[in-house]
Amino acid sequence: MIMFKLYTDAATMNNSGNSSCGILIVHENQQYQYKLKLESKNNHEAEFEACLLGFKQLEKLIKSDDIVVYYTDSKIVHESLEKQYAKHFQDYVDKILNEQSKYSLVINNWIEDTKNEGAHNLATQALHLFY
Repeated sequence: MIMFKLYTDAATMNNSGNSSCGILIVHENQQYQYKLKLESKNNHEAEFEACLLGFKQLEKLIKSDDIVVYYTDSKIVHESLEKQYAKHFQDYVDKILNEQSKYSLVINNWIEDTKNEGAHNLATQALHLFY
């Protein structure tokens, strides 16, 4: 088994609602960085969409018996995944849990935004890139 670390973050422009995300995947000494435009128009939804897209990017790199340690600075995403429930975002929770079920072990972690700078910087760069 091999361990991968996945970090995601979303950024949303307050005035327009335009959103983007940064995805950082770390494996041994390699980093994979992604900047993506999102469909979401508010930050909470954007964080869920970023998480889902992060797991979809991860799927291209790893095998089902690998371990994933997932990091997010979004408390609503972390708590929703832990409870397997989100009042307004259940569709995202179900899709993310489905993606996570493909791996032998997924550990969801909430981290302070200061510890999520890699994904945050990618998300911010993506806002300027796409809008």
